[in-house]
Amino acid sequence: MSKDVEREVLKMYDGSRPNEDDLFETSNVNHIAWSMAVFFAGLSIWLAIALVNAENQRYALMTNKCPDPLFKGGIDKGCLVTVHSRDHWWEHLWYGITHVTGKPEHTERYPSRR
Repeated sequence: MSKDVEREVLKMYDGSRPNEDDLFETSNVNHIAWSMAVFFAGLSIWLAIALVNAENQRYALMTNKCPDPLFKGGIDKGCLVTVHSRDHWWEHLWYGITHVTGKPEHTERYPSRR
């Protein structure tokens, strides 16, 4: 009789047993995809910073904001590192993104012979 009582008690508490299939937690997050997304976001930020610096120096050279005080026609390279040629950094970024192609100097490969 005691075995029947024991079976009844085990049947009552059968639902409280741990599910051994989910005993070890598994992650459903795709870590490679998130790692690549973070990497490419960092890469795009780094490239944007490089574009802002390059456009800042290009515009400073174009407007002659860093002339060399000793040599006429020279460039002060120390000034190019610290110059702020436009008011805000986003102006450099916007100009660098919107002006991708340069202006060609020659429209024809060879000048026409007459």
